[in-house]
Amino acid sequence: MDERVSRELASRHNDAPSVAQPLVQSETPDRAYRLKWLREVIISLTFSVFIIVFLYQPVKVEGTSMMPGLADQERIFINQFAYRLGPIKRGDVVVFRYPGDPSKKYIKRVVGEPGDRIEISRGEVFLNGNRLEEPYVPAQFRDQRSMSELIIPEQSYFVLGDHRNLSSDSRDFGPVGRKAIFGKAVFAYWPADMAGKLR
Repeated sequence: MDERVSRELASRHNDAPSVAQPLVQSETPDRAYRLKWLREVIISLTFSVFIIVFLYQPVKVEGTSMMPGLADQERIFINQFAYRLGPIKRGDVVVFRYPGDPSKKYIKRVVGEPGDRIEISRGEVFLNGNRLEEPYVPAQFRDQRSMSELIIPEQSYFVLGDHRNLSSDSRDFGPVGRKAIFGKAVFAYWPADMAGKLR
């Protein structure tokens, strides 16, 4: 009796449908998270490269006319589209083609806009009759130069270097035309200890 029952149970077991085991295990939550993180990193890097290549341009500062804010050989990014989307403002640090030789590029700070009256008396800048506060120019970097009052023409800007003792700027070559200005200096990236947003 027991032997017959055993044979019957064995027969039923052999006739039972088999369940195929999956050849590949399903993705674990941890692996799915890592793949999602990797995709996000790749997308972010691609977007960052696109912005740097098409929106920002790396530039090397040559000279000391913008010290102490910018040192000789410092590397910065300029925004090439800033002034296609908005106006040039007083205080902006801009890159432009030198009026005397367009193949040369200068970097200076805008201190006067179209229509402004600019006068310099013993190193002090007067804008529309009022003394211009310039916290970015240390006392030891000022000079004693003077300039008679000038009304800035339309579509032109008066630019000065922060290191007045060593700067060739609008005091020498006059206001810079709007079309000559092609970028706004926005960020220093090298040397690393000087990296940061420009002011």
